[in-house]
Amino acid sequence: MFYHSKKLQYFKPPEKPDAVYAMKIQELIGGTFGEMTVMMQYLFQGWNCRGPAKYRDMLLDVGTEEIGHIEMLATMIAHLLDKAPLEVQEEGVRDAVVGAVMGGTNPRDVIMNAAMNPQHAIVSGLGAMPADSVGFPWNGRFIVASGNLLADFRSNLHAESQGRLQAVRLYEMTDDPGVKDTLSFMIARDTMHQNLWLAAIEDLEQSGLETTPVPSSFPLELEKREFAYQFWNHSEGNESAEGRWAKGRSMDGKGEFQYVANPQAVGPEPQPPQPPEQLHGTPQNRQAQQGNGSSAPPLVERIG
Repeated sequence: MFYHSKKLQYFKPPEKPDAVYAMKIQELIGGTFGEMTVMMQYLFQGWNCRGPAKYRDMLLDVGTEEIGHIEMLATMIAHLLDKAPLEVQEEGVRDAVVGAVMGGTNPRDVIMNAAMNPQHAIVSGLGAMPADSVGFPWNGRFIVASGNLLADFRSNLHAESQGRLQAVRLYEMTDDPGVKDTLSFMIARDTMHQNLWLAAIEDLEQSGLETTPVPSSFPLELEKREFAYQFWNHSEGNESAEGRWAKGRSMDGKGEFQYVANPQAVGPEPQPPQPPEQLHGTPQNRQAQQGNGSSAPPLVERIG
């Protein structure tokens, strides 16, 4: 059961409308690393959690908090779009377009940078949308919920790192005190969440339930251990040899890093199978194709 409080977690309204900035804020709602992504990611991880109850409870706590962040941003967009219809924005860029033409700049770029998102007027009636800053709809494929908590917590740390980076960039793109104040709160929560996932990773590993490499339940003897800790230098230069990943004890404590300056192929040259006649591909020669097709079962049987 979810319960909604009518009060926002935190909010300071903008001092003036800004339809252009409203379009940019959409990235924090429906972008790849936006609040919709982390909300759904944490909730699905929590709902699917089979591990200790503390992890499930924590995931659902944070996922539910993220619902509130979306409400804050949607409210901010509504304020930014208030009294800022499309005609006002078009009027505001008219002189800039003339200047762009005279100066040799593509006027289309000026219009796209200065005009509001027309869908804010046409589709949402001056409201927020489940989409990013260029109007691409939010996609459920953005989320990660694998059932392996260590893999998931690492994905969560990644998402919060990218999300905080984008929020900080948007903070630098405005001089509105209200917007900056609200973003400052959200940036602080992103700081907490980055620390949360680092703590959760440490807690999970110390519990012995999961360790590196993920999945830790796969027997190490089933992988080719001679290749498990080699760094292969696949580009000109050897500056990469100076990194922590090239020497010393491996991060999982189960091996020693080895730097391979000139890696060599250990597999054969590929010899692709010849296509059957029924697919009408181009073979190495027709004799090989006919030999392949004559003894093969009918194509319908193989596809079916």
